[in-house]
Amino acid sequence: MTTDQLILFVLLFLVFAFLIWGKLRYDLVAFISLIIALVLGVVPTEQAFSGFGHPATIIIALLLIISKGLSSSGVIELVAKQVSRFSDSLQTHIGAMAGIAAALSAVMNNVAALALLMPVDMQAAARAKRSPALTLMPLSFATILGGLITLIGTPPNIIIAGFRENALGESFSMFDFAPVGLACAVAGVLFVATIGWRLLPCECKENYSVDGLLDISDFTAELHVLEDSPAIGQRVRGLDEVAEANDVTIAGLIRNGQRLPGQARLTEIRVGDILVVEALPEAMDKLVGELKLDYQRKGKETGPLGSDDMSLVEVVVPGGALIEGRTAHAMRLQYRHGVTLLGVSRMGRQFRQRVRNLPIQAGDVLLLYGPREVLPVISNWIGALPLAGHNLELVQRQKAWIAAGIFATAIALASFGVLYLPVALAAVVALYVLLNIIPARQVYESVEWPVIVLLGSMIPIGGALEASGGTGLIADLITSLAEGYSPVFVLVLLMTVTMTLSDVMNNTATAVIAAPIAVDIATRLQVNPDPFLMAVAVAASCAFLTPIGHKNNTLIMGPGGYRFGDYWRMGLPLEVLIIVVAIPMILWAWPF
Repeated sequence: MTTDQLILFVLLFLVFAFLIWGKLRYDLVAFISLIIALVLGVVPTEQAFSGFGHPATIIIALLLIISKGLSSSGVIELVAKQVSRFSDSLQTHIGAMAGIAAALSAVMNNVAALALLMPVDMQAAARAKRSPALTLMPLSFATILGGLITLIGTPPNIIIAGFRENALGESFSMFDFAPVGLACAVAGVLFVATIGWRLLPCECKENYSVDGLLDISDFTAELHVLEDSPAIGQRVRGLDEVAEANDVTIAGLIRNGQRLPGQARLTEIRVGDILVVEALPEAMDKLVGELKLDYQRKGKETGPLGSDDMSLVEVVVPGGALIEGRTAHAMRLQYRHGVTLLGVSRMGRQFRQRVRNLPIQAGDVLLLYGPREVLPVISNWIGALPLAGHNLELVQRQKAWIAAGIFATAIALASFGVLYLPVALAAVVALYVLLNIIPARQVYESVEWPVIVLLGSMIPIGGALEASGGTGLIADLITSLAEGYSPVFVLVLLMTVTMTLSDVMNNTATAVIAAPIAVDIATRLQVNPDPFLMAVAVAASCAFLTPIGHKNNTLIMGPGGYRFGDYWRMGLPLEVLIIVVAIPMILWAWPF
């Protein structure tokens, strides 16, 4: 073993140890390791930051931005809305959610897919009065499984494709992963929907309430009826079904500036009417999309900025705030600053006054609507304090089909070789910005920079390990352990080792290290390297034993009330199932 190899092995061991320890940020650990490698001379200076310009890094950053665009345009909401009909039966609900999650993860970042579907799942759990712990882990596992299907579904696939291009001269295409990935995803989704959720510990099946996550009472708010609203011509009581489906209560009707008596349930709705509703912001926004309502009357002045980049924010009013005892109308929030007091939450109380004419009290929670850049300034001016974790991104539903069409076109062009994939995805981002599907400011906010730093830092180290012959030593060790056995056994061994590493460290880092090892093993066995690369791609993504192996498992830990040791109960048989399904599919699609 040479000095460079020894340094790299020690450095990687320390990286793995710190990642498993988890006390330091993984991006910081990776970047420090890169600097140490540069200082010690095991990574050439000219390769110092090559990882940040690597196609895999660029693709992942672009996909994160595109995922944000698909979310903010309502593409995902159109799909997720169909899930609500499957909420009554637990097994049916898990199967439907898992299927949709896997499908979404095949065409977008799987972390973003989980972030979009998790609120839907938790709302369904609340309506059915069951623990979200029963459904959140199957949902997380399904998003991971769905990422196996396409090149862009998960970072390990992108990394493996990039490494194959560097090593063999040709990358994996968009759907080369589909035969193996689809089989694993289908088998995995069926498992979590039928057997997996039953393996959770008994304490997870107890009634763990989601109410603690929604510690704010419903807002009383006003929504304007537009000319093309399907509510026009219906009586107020005729909206009960759609309101209930979206967790909204219709409390009354305002016409010509006057609140009609009672709930006006028999009154026929007209253009220009205002529906008085009680709901949480997320539910309110769903009703806005369903009934084509608006937060403000069309044509009404929205403030000096006239910005299309609008947002909602929840703020709490402390004692002594400027707005305490005053009304939004008196403070001219809308006409001077373009900010509308959309709703007020006051310990579950109902109001007869117009929201804008309601004197604000200390302890009230206000729902403000206005230009994104102005809201923090106005919140500070009125003396209100923002509630952490209670901002709501408004959905631009009118742009859903445009966003979906642009993305689908780009994927098609890349799949048929018309455009290089990074170029196609970059074009999508550019069009999203030009069409204001994603405001320019959000482009940078959408990128998960710690992941980019991790990948950009680890790629040069992985390359140095390969160049120094270190991957060859590991390949020799694995092949010596499997001496006398068939290449199939070596394939199973490599997949098991990779999957185990991915359970305790970042899957991106696992793929970076395991990819050159896979090629070295194939070279020593004198067989096609593609089966080994495909095995690494699947194994690196399938981290089901711990909450730290994949970010999705970490995201559900708190809301689901899971403990560290809860994951392996469903995760271990799932990993065994993936190996059993993947190996024959790999050998069929990518023979030796």
